Amino acid sequence: MTTAVFLSGAGLGASLIIAIGAQNAFVLRQGLKRRHVGWVVFICALIDVLLIGLGIGGMGALIARAPVLLGVIRWAGAVFLFLYGLRAFHAAWKGPGHLSAESGESQTALSAVTTVLALSLLNPHVYLDTVVLLGGIGARYGWPGNAWFAAGAMCSSIIWFTALGFGARLLQPLFEKDVSWRVLDVIVGIVMWWIAVALILSR
Repeated sequence: MTTAVFLSGAGLGASLIIAIGAQNAFVLRQGLKRRHVGWVVFICALIDVLLIGLGIGGMGALIARAPVLLGVIRWAGAVFLFLYGLRAFHAAWKGPGHLSAESGESQTALSAVTTVLALSLLNPHVYLDTVVLLGGIGARYGWPGNAWFAAGAMCSSIIWFTALGFGARLLQPLFEKDVSWRVLDVIVGIVMWWIAVALILSR
């Protein structure tokens, strides 16, 4: 029973985390550039672990009753994603040389941390999926089942971000070509703008 609950949490957590999004796109990009990957992976996993814990602890019901707060986060997130997407399109237009000068050695750990925090926290779907959905489903198991469910979801998050961030270097040969970086930045820009529009249109 314990193993089944753990795997249930791991499976649902993975299905929510692995879907392409702004956060995953940023982690992949940092992994390919090999810039502050440890910090980025650690923060993404830590935020998920904390939010899953809060959801299992009952915070999900409170967030579900705070539409005003979610509305503020939704619009702030949409603006940030639009600007980040614009930056990605600009990098694709200027080419890898511009990208290297802008976000290579000159990128600070603080800049990377600030960006990943914004991408992780300025998206109301993060709270709805991680806190409300996972928390609500996990709460049905009661103690200690909910703890095992949460542990499974947390493990999925930690494994995924670690694999994505540190495993991205395996794709490095592909990104020795300038066109690959341009394509990646275009994809990142499209993802950012698509999520921004989805946030604005969501209710």
